[in-house]
Amino acid sequence: MTALSFDNLTTLSVSIENSIAHIELSRPNELNSMIAEFWQELPRVVRDIDEHAAARVIVISSQGKHFSAGMDLSVFTNMAANFQGEPARSAERMRRLVLKLQDSFNALEEVRMPVLVAMQGGVIGGAVDMICACDSRYCTEDTFFTIKETQIGMTADVGTLQRLPRLMPQGLVKEMAYTGRNMASAEALACGFVNQVFPDQESMLDHVMTIAKQIAANSPMAVTGCKEMLNYSRENTTSDSLTYMATWQSGMFQMPDVQEAIQAQKEKRFPQFDELHTKSHSMTSN
Repeated sequence: MTALSFDNLTTLSVSIENSIAHIELSRPNELNSMIAEFWQELPRVVRDIDEHAAARVIVISSQGKHFSAGMDLSVFTNMAANFQGEPARSAERMRRLVLKLQDSFNALEEVRMPVLVAMQGGVIGGAVDMICACDSRYCTEDTFFTIKETQIGMTADVGTLQRLPRLMPQGLVKEMAYTGRNMASAEALACGFVNQVFPDQESMLDHVMTIAKQIAANSPMAVTGCKEMLNYSRENTTSDSLTYMATWQSGMFQMPDVQEAIQAQKEKRFPQFDELHTKSHSMTSN
């Protein structure tokens, strides 16, 4: 397992133990609002973990009373510069900025390992964009979700309107987007947006870490295959997805992990699987 250093982060705290990477939003006094550094640090951390195959699962949580208040006002203020100058060129600059912000959360979908998110308190604006890109969501009873952008005169543009309709009924998504109202944890559970609701953050994190350990105990090749196939099937027809599955399996289905899993079951022990290769493996190997 490659050791990584995440000592110089402004908005996040990162630890890796037992093949589980735990990323915490670490600005509780500022409600974990997403300042400019956050939009650079989150994708870099997630992709570094993937690049070095440093973990088999990622857990995201936050410190403090609220998960995240979303986009920090300073980012909106800095955006004002994009509306200066010749209209076509300023519009093109704004488009590139939005795409860059979107890429920060695309990273959560693109990495090979599952991403679980554990939330408490407010999950507001940009925070909803972020959690929609995660694989599974868990929250405490006091959690609420808000597509806040509508109430500040803009359309959510970093992934909520594209991903959320695949996670809950479209009519409900439209109601939330048009009104900007809060959705409480009970409603989020009832519509399937979150997997489970917990009385407090401690019990939630205990449970999420237990799930992460179960994931990490499985073959990382099998797990990354699951994520690849599930994400592909969301965007493609069943027929195309089955064809892709057959192609994937023709190359990725090899016997060592299967044999180890079966032998471990027979011997009543935990299986031992090789890690995924680092993404630079093919360039550095002889």
